[in-house]
Formats: sequence, structure tokens, C-alpha cells
Amino acid sequence: MQEPAAGRVALVAGATGLVGREILAAILADEAYVAVHSVGRRALATNHPKLAFHVVDFAALPALPPIDDVFIALGTTIKVAGSQRAFRAVDFDAVLALAAAARSSGASRLGIVSAMGASEKSLIFYNRVKGEMEHAVSRLGFDSLVFARPSMLVGNRDSLGQPERSGEKTRADLHAVWSTDTRQLPRH
Repeated sequence: MQEPAAGRVALVAGATGLVGREILAAILADEAYVAVHSVGRRALATNHPKLAFHVVDFAALPALPPIDDVFIALGTTIKVAGSQRAFRAVDFDAVLALAAAARSSGASRLGIVSAMGASEKSLIFYNRVKGEMEHAVSRLGFDSLVFARPSMLVGNRDSLGQPERSGEKTRADLHAVWSTDTRQLPRH
């Protein structure tokens, strides 16, 4: 895989979220990037000499600065959004608008956090929206396009002001059982 040329400029969206904050930290630490722009609905607590943060309304994006690489980790849940329509506004409309604006600002490489099971033909609304987003973004003409399709996102949600989700609790309980060293258990 070819390494990016020194002096690249990145854009990170969703840097206040569980995945986006990790992407931002990695990009800020990467010497290949001389500048990092981050866009979001609320300000970041992170300060860094390479970082410029822009509070935006994703429904009315301003022109973006010239950028090379884009990392989009925007996403919500129907429960948090309040409705399917509000969910779609974030996970489809905002992602597509940002990808298109980034392409217009010179971006040639794009990475998006999507979801396992994303498919335009899915009977599950969440997966169908993710699949429709992937299809729409793939038509924008990026030289390099990556869709990361994680399953359940697990991590520290305390700093996000979100409670642990039931699936995370179940996963943690199962992990505790599965990771037990069975060689230490008595055999009957």
C-alpha cells in the first residue's frame, strides 16, 4: 500500500463520538498530516497545533478548506435521533453532503464508518440506510474509498454522556465467560 505524501491535509467528521475521537487522535499523531480540520455540531475539547475545528450545520454545509483525505465517523441510532427520518438525516444525508463537499474541496481519499450488514436491499431500516449511503457515496468519484463495517461498537461512553447499551453489557458478560481459561476448571 502506498503511503500518503508528506504534507497532506485531513478532514475528520464525528470526532466527538466513540470512533471519531480515536480516528482524530491517530491522524493528529501521524506525521504525514500537516493540518487536520474537524467538523461537527459541537466543539471539541481537544487542542492541538495541527487542529482546526469548525462547528457546522450538516444540512447547510459551508465551503470546506482544501483537503486531501477525509474520515467520516458520523452516526447515531434511531433511539437517540428520535425517529427514522432524523436517523436518516445524520447517517445518510449528512454523510453524503459532507463527502460531496469534501470531493469538491479536492479530497481524493475517503474512509467512512458504516455498519456490518449494510445493504440497499436489507429489510432492516438501519442497514438499508447504511447501504444506500454507501451506494450514493461510491458515485462521487473518489480515487480511494473505504467503508469500515464494524459490528457492535463497544467503548467508554461515559465521556459522551451516553449510558452503556444493553448489547454492550451482554457482550461484556459473554466475553468474561468465553475468556475464562478452561484449563483451570475442574473436569468431571
